[in-house]
Amino acid sequence: MSKAGSARAALMLVVVVVVAACGQDNRYAAPPPLKVAVAAPDAQDVTRYFEATGNAAAINTVDLVARVQGFVQAISYTDGDFVKKGTSLFTIEPEPYKLKVESAKASVTSAKAALKQNEAEFQRQADLVTKQISTQANYDKALAQRDSSQADLQSAQANEQQAEINLGYTDVVAPFDGVVSARQVSIGQLVGANSTTVLSTIVQLDPIYVNFSVSERDVLEVRADLARTGRTVADLLGIPVEIGLQTESGYLHKGKLDYVAPTVDPSTGTLVARATLQNSDRVLLPGYFVRVRIPSRPQPGLLVPDVALGSDQGGRYVLVANKDNVVEQRRVDPGQLVGELRVIEKGLTKDDRVIVGGVMRAIPGQKVDPESASVAAH
Repeated sequence: MSKAGSARAALMLVVVVVVAACGQDNRYAAPPPLKVAVAAPDAQDVTRYFEATGNAAAINTVDLVARVQGFVQAISYTDGDFVKKGTSLFTIEPEPYKLKVESAKASVTSAKAALKQNEAEFQRQADLVTKQISTQANYDKALAQRDSSQADLQSAQANEQQAEINLGYTDVVAPFDGVVSARQVSIGQLVGANSTTVLSTIVQLDPIYVNFSVSERDVLEVRADLARTGRTVADLLGIPVEIGLQTESGYLHKGKLDYVAPTVDPSTGTLVARATLQNSDRVLLPGYFVRVRIPSRPQPGLLVPDVALGSDQGGRYVLVANKDNVVEQRRVDPGQLVGELRVIEKGLTKDDRVIVGGVMRAIPGQKVDPESASVAAH
């Protein structure tokens, strides 16, 4: 056969094939349902946490002041020292006050002698009056002198005590264990002359307070929970409180709740609470910003992988496969993270089949081919 004949034969074959194809049905074949992994929420007891922010504060902060007038004779600490209670910090010249003590003691001795003499005279006049040898006027005079001497002695003793107190004020000591700030006076400086002179400040760092605020809504929820369990606000005192610093990833410092304000501040809508922490290593300093976390008693909860949650303008949701294996969008109220699982406070039941694998490809309203999986594996 010639080349021209071969070409005509091939062309006729193509035409026959095309015509035959046009005679067949051209139907759309739907793809099979998308395979997804589903799992029931993990039901377990969950320790929920109340979280807030707060500030550390010193339990005691005291300005050390000069309570008597005089020249600073000695400063017995280095600025910033940690000192124990009773440590001598400043000495204000004590000599003038020692002399006042001696003078007061002498006055007491003199008053005692006068009282002794007048007591004897009173007893003598009392005997004479009984024997009708002396007059009532002499008796009354002796009685008045005896009583006056007793008052003079009491006044002298009070002056002696005051002199002793003033002498004690010349030695300014630490009222508690704490860190003493930089001194505000110099040796030889006159203090306490016309007004109160601040010598320095001492701050107690162990233990230490952490103050934080609770919103009005949280207060209402806590009180409702207390009512359900038959407890009162007083039962909250002493519960554990966990504290974390800005540079820490966890809550490394442990304390206890020791105060809850009796009223809500109407200007802020918050209630003030306070925890006390041991701070022997003085890691926490007054003024630090801290994170506060208070654990509750474990309660039942439902958890799903955090990656299974989506969000849109309506809030957070998860995708579930219904009984007909059709994807549904379920609105939920998410809670805290427990590892890689998220607590779901509302919106799910323990029997729901949550899509935990293939979430990005699942579309609400579409049918899927679900395969059982474990929540823990995701």
